[in-house]
This record gives sequence, C-alpha cells and structure tokens, in this order.
Amino acid sequence: MLYELKNLKKTYGQRTVLDLERLRFEKNKVIGLLGPNGAGKTTLLEIMAFLTRPSAGDIRFEKELIDYTNGKLIDLRRKVVLIQQHPILFTTTVFENVEYPLKIRKIHKAKRKKIIKELLELVGMEIFEQASAHKLSGGETHRVAIAQALACFPEVILMDEPTASVDVENQINIERIIQKINLEKSISVIFTTHNMIQASRLADETVFLFEGKVAQSIYENIFSGHIEVDSKGYKYCVLHSGLKLRVSSQKSGLIRISIDPNVVKLNQNGSSSSMYNCFKGTLIQLTDEQSKVRALVDVGIPISVLISKEVFKSLHLNLGEKVWLNCPKESIDVF
Repeated sequence: MLYELKNLKKTYGQRTVLDLERLRFEKNKVIGLLGPNGAGKTTLLEIMAFLTRPSAGDIRFEKELIDYTNGKLIDLRRKVVLIQQHPILFTTTVFENVEYPLKIRKIHKAKRKKIIKELLELVGMEIFEQASAHKLSGGETHRVAIAQALACFPEVILMDEPTASVDVENQINIERIIQKINLEKSISVIFTTHNMIQASRLADETVFLFEGKVAQSIYENIFSGHIEVDSKGYKYCVLHSGLKLRVSSQKSGLIRISIDPNVVKLNQNGSSSSMYNCFKGTLIQLTDEQSKVRALVDVGIPISVLISKEVFKSLHLNLGEKVWLNCPKESIDVF
C-alpha cells in the first residue's frame, strides 16, 4: 500500500477543507482525483507531498505512520514530488533546470549530462535543452517540470491539474508522459483534474471529492444554477447555460446539481419515457470504459452518459451525430 489516510481532516479557522474517513492508494498505479473547485483536491496533494500537515487524523506512507515531529519529512519529500498547476522554473536554461536536483544530489557532471538527455527525450523537450526556461509556453513548462521532477528519482509524482492550461498538442504529450513514467519507470502518479474523460483514459482508479469528502461517482456532471417555479408549481433548475431541468427539491435560490451518468438515457429519436428533461444534442466524444461506453453529448453543456456495450452496439452511434438525452428526475441530485 502506498498511502493510507484515516480520519484525516484539514481545517482553516472554522472552515473544513478536507474530511476523509478512510482513503487508500496502491503502489505503481495512476490515480485520478476529480471534483469541482473547492473540493479539496489540491490540499490533499499538499498533504500527501508532506508539505502541509493535516489538522487531525493519520497518514501512512508505505505502511509507516507519518510523524511530523521527528525530522523524517526531508527523507519522505525525496520520495514524493509535487508538480503545481502553474510550475515555476528558474530563469536559466532548460538544461540547468533539470540539472538542479542532480547537482543537489552531487551526481558527477558526466552522469548528469546523460540523465538530463534521457529525461528531456522522455518528455519530448530535447531540442529545447539550451532554451531559456522562462520563455517556454505553458505546456512546454509543464513538460520541463516533469523532467525536473524525474531528476529527483521519486517513487511518487503528484500533479495538480497537469493539462488545465495547455493546448491540445501539449495535453496529448503530457498524458503520454504520465503513462510512460508509470509503465516504464514504475512511478506512482496521482493527478487532479476536472476532466472525467481524461481520468478515464489515464487512471487505473478514480476518486471523486466533493466538499472535502469522498463522493460517489455520480458527482461528475456538476453544474451551477438557480431554482425557478412555474405557474403550476413545478420546480426547475435553470443552469447558467440556459438549460432548464425539472427537479424534485425543497431547495430554492442558487444551487448546484449533479446528473448521474448511469441513469441518463440516450437515444436517436427523442424520449419515449418522459415529456420533460429531454434535450437534443451532438455526440462529441466516445470512450471505452471496460464494460461500458462513455458518451459525451453537447446539449449546450457537455453531459457525460454511461451506457452498456450491448446498448451501444444496438444504437450504431457516430461522432457528430444528433442524439437525444433524457434526464429523469431521479438522475438529478440538487445540493
């Protein structure tokens, strides 16, 4: 076992940011942490990187209970590296940025050069070796930061939103690098993301956080809106996009909703089961997820739907096709 967290809490004043009863991560896996802004994802990474101390609870790393008073954190921080969402490089060359951790470890110059060459090739940045690091694009900076992290020879790399502010080309490259360092170097990778599709592609396991707690996987289609009541007394959630969903809730005013992708129905001829919450959209993405297929449908907002492979085969779906989504009231959770 890589990490085991028990009754872990992190508070700032009266605000509880994390409240985790139990959470475990296995070694040599790629783990995706999902959840909306403010869910506690970044705080959890900082705790697992031994940079932030929890307010209460226990954390074990490789079965060893972490003691924050005995001076062992330096050794642990050598095993775990955190790459922030917006990594900051030194205002030197790419080569010198990757060389820095090797210099600290007093690795011989000739060996340093060999290691740097291999790492820059791994992240596809070898031609930027002598480039000024502060002039790189966001995606290029992230790839150099990964190479720099690898130069620490870690057992674990933690990544906070590694593709949040990069272009599509760099996103593809970073995803490839994550898979490569896990498979070829047996490094455990734990990353945060808002992108369920990305997590499905990369992660062996996904954990959903909501308001500092582990939540069920239904919390992936999360949207903000407000409650309106029509002349017949029916309640609707009006999303910021303008989409209007009929809901059953005692709440009023500003709310959030989640839409369970397992309950949403997808078809090509409109809804036969309900006269409301039926929306026409465009199929924009399909992802194979073991026993199911995830369809992403743009109905003004992207909604993720999980369908069985048997149903998927019967529908003969194609990307770009117009389809219908039916979101029954039992698929919508208002909070």
